[in-house]
Amino acid sequence: MLIYFVLIPILISVFFYLCPSFRLGRALVFLVQAGLFVAAIYLFVLTQEAEVTTYIGNYTGLLGITLRADELSAIFVMLTVFIFLMVMLYSFREQKSRLYWFLIFIMEGALMGLFLTRDLFNIFVLTEVASVVAAILLMYNRNNRSMYDGMVYLMVNVIVMQLFLFGVGYIYMLTGLLDLAYSGHAMAYLERSQLVLPFALIMTAVAAKCGLLPIFTFLPKVHSIPKAPATVAAILSGLQVKVGLYLFLRFQSMFSVIDVDNFFIIIGVMTAIFGIVLAVSQTSFKRILAYSTIAQVGLILVGLSVNQPYSYIGSVYHMVGHAVAKAGLFLSAGILIESCGTGNVTKIRGVFRRMPLVGVGISLAILGITGAPFFSGNISKYFMMANVNPLLFVLMTIINLGTIVIFIRCAKMLFGRPTDDNTVRVDMCKQISVLMIGILCLVGGIWGLDSIYILFGRELSISVWSFVEKTLIVLASWGVGILLVSKVLPRYQTKLDVLVRFDLNFRTICASIGGMFALLLIVVGFLI
Repeated sequence: MLIYFVLIPILISVFFYLCPSFRLGRALVFLVQAGLFVAAIYLFVLTQEAEVTTYIGNYTGLLGITLRADELSAIFVMLTVFIFLMVMLYSFREQKSRLYWFLIFIMEGALMGLFLTRDLFNIFVLTEVASVVAAILLMYNRNNRSMYDGMVYLMVNVIVMQLFLFGVGYIYMLTGLLDLAYSGHAMAYLERSQLVLPFALIMTAVAAKCGLLPIFTFLPKVHSIPKAPATVAAILSGLQVKVGLYLFLRFQSMFSVIDVDNFFIIIGVMTAIFGIVLAVSQTSFKRILAYSTIAQVGLILVGLSVNQPYSYIGSVYHMVGHAVAKAGLFLSAGILIESCGTGNVTKIRGVFRRMPLVGVGISLAILGITGAPFFSGNISKYFMMANVNPLLFVLMTIINLGTIVIFIRCAKMLFGRPTDDNTVRVDMCKQISVLMIGILCLVGGIWGLDSIYILFGRELSISVWSFVEKTLIVLASWGVGILLVSKVLPRYQTKLDVLVRFDLNFRTICASIGGMFALLLIVVGFLI
């Protein structure tokens, strides 16, 4: 059955593109997408008993192409179908272009294939397909800025995936295998020095997909293109970045003989801090969201690299919660730009008065990301930080404080009176999609322990004292955050304005890719 999770979105795209009745085709594919979500839930239930495996062409040998769903991949398949379902609801009445819907469904099929495949070459092919489709969607409105940034995104992905392909070729030369699991078993019997080069090649590509320091600047740039559809930014920042983290987990498992956890903890902390600083300096809502995604990726990378069961569960749960919340916030940004005529957070006021449902959805998503009590981020960050050493606990608390500061600045636009008297009617489908995502952030917190038990099969608990301690830390962080936003940041606004223009051109991005590759070679080859 796994092949249908890849094929159905592609078949839907072709059907919708050729269907003579646009309205009928749109309704039918929406129903099929809802059915696909039910099938994804059923797949997850099956993986609770055992892995689900499909051999393409009924060839079960080591050289065959395998699709395999375990607990982790099934979670991300459900997440993918849900986010695309919300994107479809958001675009239901707005987008009349068959090409747009065709590309959206192709993107969904490629992402689902990435979560299900265990073949290294298929990962390369599907990543390239997703990158090309994403670049076309970014250039969809065909203005100069979109065309330039879309081409930069495409070329950077081509470069890093060539490194990935060289790494795959090197692994095939060493093991004669392309399957992730079997290659990992074979590499356990090789000399560690033989794996330094393929590890550096592959992990450089993964670092670029995650947006890690020093390659991170091109991702926020393309995620915040002003004229690009909000749905594209929601998919890229909410979901496609998580593909990089998912691949990071898979390749860390495959290269199990190479221990670089401490290295990635340092990279994660630095990425998070740089993301926070650049997010705080922005005024564009979409750019703030894009840089805050980089900050959260850094935090998640730290949690995944701690190598503790609780931290792993918390990190994966935060990946899911952040993907949902960030998708909702980017969709909200599209609504605000459309209704207010600007995406500048300093010029938008009175969202609650103008659009109550959207205001509630934004508030719930912000509370979810910042880890407010009874929200999904609170549960995930609790377990991410459960068994870390005191220094790392302090650093992760500071990173969360930075996240709170970022969104306190954004939350100002929810209150007050609208800056103009123009009333723009917002499509109800858009409002419902944003509100549903916000409610899910709350549900993921109130029933967080139950959700973790369902997703991971682990019955975890939180003591009353731990909950009180965590709540006090979060409340204190909010208090400090309000003080920083109201009293401290205005004094340094001039210096922060310099960072608004911070950007890397194409040459510098290529140099940063080379720098990351060289750093990995040095760390793995000489320092570890």
